[in-house]
Amino acid sequence: MVNNQNMKPYPAYKPSGIPWLGDIPAHWGVKRLKYLAEINPVKRNMINLTADCPVTFLPMEAVGFGYIETRYTKTLSEVNQGFTHFEEEDVLVAKITPCFENGKGAIATNLENGVGFGTTELHVIRCQEKYNNRYLLYLTISQPFRKIGEGKMQGTAGQKRVMESFVRDFPVPLPPLAEQQAIAAYLDGETARLDALAARYRRLLALLDEKRRALITNAVTRGLNPTAPLKDSGIEWLGDIPAHWEVEKLKQTIMFCQNGIWGDEPDSKNDLPCVRVADFDRTRNRVNSPIPTLRSIPITDASRRMLKNNDLLIEKSGGGDSQPVGTVVLFDLNVPAVCSNFIARIPTAPGYFPNFLCYLHAFLYSIRINTKSIKQNTGIQNLDTESYFSEFVGLPPLAEQQAIAAYLDRETTRLDDLKAKIETLLARLGEYRAALISAAVTGKMDVTQTHQELA
Repeated sequence: MVNNQNMKPYPAYKPSGIPWLGDIPAHWGVKRLKYLAEINPVKRNMINLTADCPVTFLPMEAVGFGYIETRYTKTLSEVNQGFTHFEEEDVLVAKITPCFENGKGAIATNLENGVGFGTTELHVIRCQEKYNNRYLLYLTISQPFRKIGEGKMQGTAGQKRVMESFVRDFPVPLPPLAEQQAIAAYLDGETARLDALAARYRRLLALLDEKRRALITNAVTRGLNPTAPLKDSGIEWLGDIPAHWEVEKLKQTIMFCQNGIWGDEPDSKNDLPCVRVADFDRTRNRVNSPIPTLRSIPITDASRRMLKNNDLLIEKSGGGDSQPVGTVVLFDLNVPAVCSNFIARIPTAPGYFPNFLCYLHAFLYSIRINTKSIKQNTGIQNLDTESYFSEFVGLPPLAEQQAIAAYLDRETTRLDDLKAKIETLLARLGEYRAALISAAVTGKMDVTQTHQELA
């Protein structure tokens, strides 16, 4: 994937006087960022712009990792107050958690009328002409800048921000301008190559997800015998099913639907693990282990609500537009536990195989059958379980349910293992990318020498 042997140090180093930076190349200097650029500069260059003139508008979701999306515009009168102002070639740095820690930042380019306004959660760095703005961009997305800045964030949990004073006073390891340009050009090429490889990995992950969904869909709606005679299920969204399958309501497959309990703060007396929606593995449709949350549950409630191995659990409250409520998972852990009040316990009725039903519910969720039973009077989604379990589905005999589940266990495990390997490669690629940027902008590797030798 990468060749570390081509990365060579500079011939001579000197102490930088900064503990985290250590030695720097002998011909480099160190300057505070405020001496290289204006930080959050005042507005300018708008004399010829009228109130109805379109300008680029940049919400946080349009700020990427080294790029921005400039498809949004607003009139100057709409954004002239209350938004962050920036101009062409300014360096933009996200300042709020988790965007800052994740490395969101870019150079503003292709702005409508050369002017942009955006979220107030951005710091703007306007580089002086004698310094290279792309070099400063790579510095601000480097590990030292982000890690040190993360430690100096201020604010409440979930709303912490990097202060302007940190940006202004950050010590910049500074090579001559020509070398800044060479380092930026080298990193442009290398990060583009690595990003293209990462994009291919992500496309492969998407294809594996699509393959997994297709496997489950075909197995739980048509079975494993491609030559089996078919019949019309009478269900519009389902179509034909194997002729020997029965059409039943989902409620026939369960004994009851019992709401969970949240209990009280742990007291070391009646504490039990409590499964939350956050503990759902939405890929495997299982409960993650171990269960991290303990709650104090009265003995009388615990005895009636204790989860049993192979219970199904359904999310009945929560969700959102991109992940609506209604996920079903299998509880296959041999531990005493209950589920939270946002979840309902569903023991399987005799004659039905829990693992097969879990795959069936995963299919139903993938085609959003659950959304027909969602009620939302406030900001939270609630699943009408009576309505959901009144949906008709096709159901094979018990032995066939078991065979389908065994097949899907085997095939999805194979796909999940392959996906895990690709995700590991993707993570390593990201780590290498970050290390490469940091090594280049702190002088730990001579990219100009490397570039010349590779040319």
